[in-house]
Amino acid sequence: MALSRMRRAAAAAAVAVLSLSACSTGATGENQASGTAAEDQFPVTIEHAFGETTIEEAPERVAAVAWANAETALALDVVPVGMPLIEFGGNDHGTTPWIDEALDGLDASIGTENAPVQYSEADGIAFDDVAATDPDVIIAAYSGLSQEDYDKLSRIAPVVAYPETAYGTPWQETTSMIGKALGRSAEAEQLIADTEHAIADKAAEYPQLEGKSFIYANLVPGGDTSIYTDLDSRPRFLQALGLTMAPVVEENIKGEEFYITWSNENLDQLDSDIFLSWVASQEVADSLASDPLLGQIPAVKNGSFVADADPTRTVSISAINALSIPYALDNVVPLIADAATAADNAK
Repeated sequence: MALSRMRRAAAAAAVAVLSLSACSTGATGENQASGTAAEDQFPVTIEHAFGETTIEEAPERVAAVAWANAETALALDVVPVGMPLIEFGGNDHGTTPWIDEALDGLDASIGTENAPVQYSEADGIAFDDVAATDPDVIIAAYSGLSQEDYDKLSRIAPVVAYPETAYGTPWQETTSMIGKALGRSAEAEQLIADTEHAIADKAAEYPQLEGKSFIYANLVPGGDTSIYTDLDSRPRFLQALGLTMAPVVEENIKGEEFYITWSNENLDQLDSDIFLSWVASQEVADSLASDPLLGQIPAVKNGSFVADADPTRTVSISAINALSIPYALDNVVPLIADAATAADNAK
């Protein structure tokens, strides 16, 4: 993709260093981090929800837990020694198209000797598997670590935890924190700027998005409707494109919550220009308009809604990060723009 090529061109010197050598476990974090040590002086101290973590020297072996963290490292051209399998929205490699592209470009494709170790987090953090990678640092800036999780991981290596709210770290802050931990702060700030520029450019391609109100939810025929708040990365992504959260959602947020549950008896009150939902299957998506309850949502009636049954598209914005954003821009935004056009036509 264009953004990925631009990043790699800007970091050509670092990539050249990367290609010269790699750890036996496939970690290229050693070369990338130490290559910028003169710029980012160690030790560095990173504050987070559980206190602060001091990293004494540029890490050579980087392990990731939870979503988005391994992807952010890859966006900074650092291949982790270990990372979680993508078990929702993933492909046969337990990765995604954007992860595969990054690994291919860093000579660390899954199945090769330089590839990261992958571990399942279906039952929670794989502590033993993480420990087996012998990491110098564990990145979890976007995660839901408990105090117990943090304490266990800290016995393995220094941990970069989330700054305030579990699973609430904006992708920009995730990028900054991980960049600092890896000795790549300047690269992280450039990556943020490039990515924000790419978002603005994509929004400019679809002027019909500007100012449209939206609701992002999970619709389940016969079940409760969950509506995501702006603590969640999906609404944040839509807001970055120029859309605004529907007033009916903002008025019903009671505190720091990622979603609110909406009674199906009141679905006709969910007024917005655009309504977006991830759904479990294409069959569910096709049934929404005719569902006696869900069909009462104004945007569903108007045809200005997106019911996305593609798990890869869904995961690209569910834990959005600098590596997944280009994919989301190319594959999710056009769907939203079509709904915005339908909203205009319905007026």
